[in-house]
Amino acid sequence: MLALVVGPSGAGKDSLIGRARAALGQDRRFVFARRVVTRPASDEDHDTLDDLNFRRAEETGGFLLSWRAHGLAYGIPASVRDDLARGRVVVANVSRAAVPAAEGLGVCVRVLHVSASWAILAARIAARGRETTSDIERRLAREADLRTQRARIVEIRNDGPLDHGAALFIDALKDCVSRPKASVRQA
Repeated sequence: MLALVVGPSGAGKDSLIGRARAALGQDRRFVFARRVVTRPASDEDHDTLDDLNFRRAEETGGFLLSWRAHGLAYGIPASVRDDLARGRVVVANVSRAAVPAAEGLGVCVRVLHVSASWAILAARIAARGRETTSDIERRLAREADLRTQRARIVEIRNDGPLDHGAALFIDALKDCVSRPKASVRQA
């Protein structure tokens, strides 16, 4: 199963994934995919490729999923196909724009939608120091609707203490193992 983590910038997706990795990283049922991004290494946990090498990797099947957002290219390495074939839950931080492609892969998909209030999102993005106030406002105004064809969406509100959000997130991941068929919506 693909457990796709989506939500607006500042919702705390990376923090929740980090807590889940610490709690579940030794459990072989879970794999935490490392994204490839065309942004130089930063405080965000990812691998880096320049634009040319990213495009080459896309063209040669190097990614299970790839997408563009915020002027950057992002990808989930194709190597996680082996983990999916072994029945593992692959946890990946993706854009909501990648969800339709994931649903077309022929695997169970569950979407963990992490959210927080506008004020908290703005404060968290500002704390990163990468964007101006007007950039932050534009980024938050772009928030698009989340729609899926088959994948179940699990809402996780992360505007309280990180421990609380992490507990909800970890429970949602454990549910992927205990109730994998519940990831498919009935028409």
